[in-house]
Amino acid sequence: MNEFIGTGSLLRFMLRRDRIVLPIWILLIALLGISFASSYMQLYPTEAARQAFAGQVDASPAEVVMLGRVLIPSVGGLTAWRFSMASAIIIGIASMLTLIRHTRSEEESGRRELLGAAIIGRQAPLTAALLLTCGADFATGMILAIGLLGLGLPAAGSIALGLSLALVGCFFAAMAGVVAQLCQRAGMARSLVGIAIGLFYVLRMLANAGEANGWSWLYWSTPLGWMRQIHPFTSENWWVLLLFLGSVALLLGTAYAIAARRDLGAGLFSARLGPASAAPGLNGPLALAWRQHRVGLFAWTSAFALLGAVFGYIVQNAESQLPPGLISSKAQVGDSFFTLALTIFVEVVAVYTVQATLQLRSEETNGLAEPILATAVQRLRWAGSHLLIVLLGSTLILATFGFTAGLTHGISTGNVGHELPRILAASLAYVPAVWVLLGITIAFFGLLPRFAVIASWTVLVICVALDLSGELLRANQQIQYISPFTNVPKLLIGQGSPGAIVWLLVIALLLIIAGLASFRLRDLQ
Repeated sequence: MNEFIGTGSLLRFMLRRDRIVLPIWILLIALLGISFASSYMQLYPTEAARQAFAGQVDASPAEVVMLGRVLIPSVGGLTAWRFSMASAIIIGIASMLTLIRHTRSEEESGRRELLGAAIIGRQAPLTAALLLTCGADFATGMILAIGLLGLGLPAAGSIALGLSLALVGCFFAAMAGVVAQLCQRAGMARSLVGIAIGLFYVLRMLANAGEANGWSWLYWSTPLGWMRQIHPFTSENWWVLLLFLGSVALLLGTAYAIAARRDLGAGLFSARLGPASAAPGLNGPLALAWRQHRVGLFAWTSAFALLGAVFGYIVQNAESQLPPGLISSKAQVGDSFFTLALTIFVEVVAVYTVQATLQLRSEETNGLAEPILATAVQRLRWAGSHLLIVLLGSTLILATFGFTAGLTHGISTGNVGHELPRILAASLAYVPAVWVLLGITIAFFGLLPRFAVIASWTVLVICVALDLSGELLRANQQIQYISPFTNVPKLLIGQGSPGAIVWLLVIALLLIIAGLASFRLRDLQ
């Protein structure tokens, strides 16, 4: 039988399932880039204004490390500088989630086995998922390019930026395709690809930080660096697109080779057989929840410990590149750098929080919750066990980042006692904002369980988009405060009111109560 038979039918089925969420993330990403270009045209209408802005950016080590230097002070150049990094991460996460949702998650839930009873080839599910995801990536890039052309930007730069965005998404979709074949659990697959995106971002930041010291070769070690090396609106290095195409082809070949040889539901990283009897500590829902979350939590915590250590070094490197007289003290460089880093990485922690909280919905739909709730375990105790692990886990991840970053930076400056508590406190200040996202997710789980997954991820994407558009919302800054992350006080630079932390905690508590109360009263679905 043809291994690809049934691909078209599966693709139509996937399109129907994602008919709401797919257009949302396509339009959000594309319109974000178009809004950047439109806003830069209004904010910096003259070449002198754009050159002055680019000079300010290049004089800020924090922005140089996080986003890189401005290659050319044109509207297109500024758009590519500001939009490329953020859009690559967003489209990478969206592509990963979409691909794994339609491959490994389907196998884990048992739906893939039901489809296998029909005339479906072995490679059809993976092929349909790749066509769906990569098609959405190219649709995003096409809308972005058309929008930029409509604003009057050069055609070559607009097409180059759109293609680079689409191919970054395809790269992470192909990577997710490989990982989905290797891992037996969808959660583990999502965590591994998420960590890979984070590591690629760290390599890109190291390249940004060391570009002046001969480290520009690091751009070639990460697809996020390839996107920059295309140089949209500057020189348009079209040949760099071949790196994406070659890498995607290699990853797809690997994914198909593994899929052709493994059993349905199996993976290279398969679950170990459990003991004949439960361990003494596995005597309740909290112990079970910990066992389910511990591997993912360990991976996320380890990744953020590494990030914190790397950041301490990057700050020192950024300070050494600071021209004299531009910033009054090196302390200001470190504070602004860590503040900017936290505003970005707290959103990554929110990805873990939403994903881990949605484990409740996964347990419910997979039929794993029903046997537990059929015993003497009450619903609130079962759900509360998972929430407690996620609440403490998100706190641990942020605390680990703050501790390792503060320790590394303190050692490099010779003042650990001063730097460590400040950076740790600034990191922990974001915990209530992350808990608000947890509260929103559990509220959807209790009130609208069928839409919990789509709605939770959509809310997170909207919050990220609002934060990224902060500098463009000067006319109506109140819109920014819809995002809980915007309300967090920036302790290191003295911005914001500490009282906002209390309000965020109250909001998170109310949302959690509403979600748990609704779950207690509704039927399992």
